[in-house]
Amino acid sequence: MLDNNRAGRPAGNENELMKIGYARVSTLEQNPELQLDALKEAGCEKIYTDKISGAKTDRPELKEALGYVRKGDCLVVWRLDRLGRSLKHLIEVVESLETQGTGFISLQEGFDTTTSGGKLIFQIFGALAEFERNLIRERTKAGLAAARARGRLGGRKEKLSPDQVSTMRRMSESRQHTIAEICTVMGISKPTYYRYMGKS
Repeated sequence: MLDNNRAGRPAGNENELMKIGYARVSTLEQNPELQLDALKEAGCEKIYTDKISGAKTDRPELKEALGYVRKGDCLVVWRLDRLGRSLKHLIEVVESLETQGTGFISLQEGFDTTTSGGKLIFQIFGALAEFERNLIRERTKAGLAAARARGRLGGRKEKLSPDQVSTMRRMSESRQHTIAEICTVMGISKPTYYRYMGKS
């Protein structure tokens, strides 16, 4: 995630540690000025801004910011939800920063991984995320076990009824219809057709 691309670093700052800001607003209509002002006041010398939904995986400016920071620098955001798509994604990004020796600060929450208190909070976040994943796994297993106890097996629901499969076989055996025509009539794809027909 972090490639240490130093292109574009201000002249004279090649060997200096920097605060790099990242801002995000959800739509083109929203104004990032509040975040930008706060990041500048916090001492950020370079700021990257995405105007995109937090759920989107492709955030070009975030990618640029993560490629720009280096060991000893600090990535700064206005609020935690500006950085991560989810708690899991947030933790992954901060862990990547920490691995290369880059700090992380969220201004609204007072979160700062360059301090011992901030590192402790981050470790708690990681523990909570793992706890949540374990709960989801346990609930999934319990749900499958309950379904099996009631005689329901997991797996993909069949697209065609037995009668429809028989009709499809008759259409195929008559050789009066192409596979594409049969798929259109049945509302299925060719891979599904071959699966039902037992062909490779």
